[in-house]
Amino acid sequence: MRRCIGCMESKPKENLIRITWYEGSLDVDTTGKAKGRGVYICRDKNCIAKAKKKGAVARSLRIDPGKQELEKVFEELENYAE
Repeated sequence: MRRCIGCMESKPKENLIRITWYEGSLDVDTTGKAKGRGVYICRDKNCIAKAKKKGAVARSLRIDPGKQELEKVFEELENYAE
C-alpha cells in the first residue's frame, strides 16, 4: 500500500504512478523500479490537479525542482490519467 500525494488515500502500489527524484532529475516512473526517492499519485485527473495546486511533489520529495521541470512531469502524468 502507498499513499497518494493528491488525495492522501492509501491504495495498492499497482494502482498508482510513481514520480522519482534521482541525481537532480524529476521523472515519471512507469515501471515503479527506477532509482531515487519516489512519491505516488493516483491515475485520476482530480488527484493530479490537487497535487499540482498544493505543490505536493516538491514538498513530499523535499526538493525545489523548478517550475519547468514540474510542468514537464505534470504534462506527462496527464497521459496516464483515467
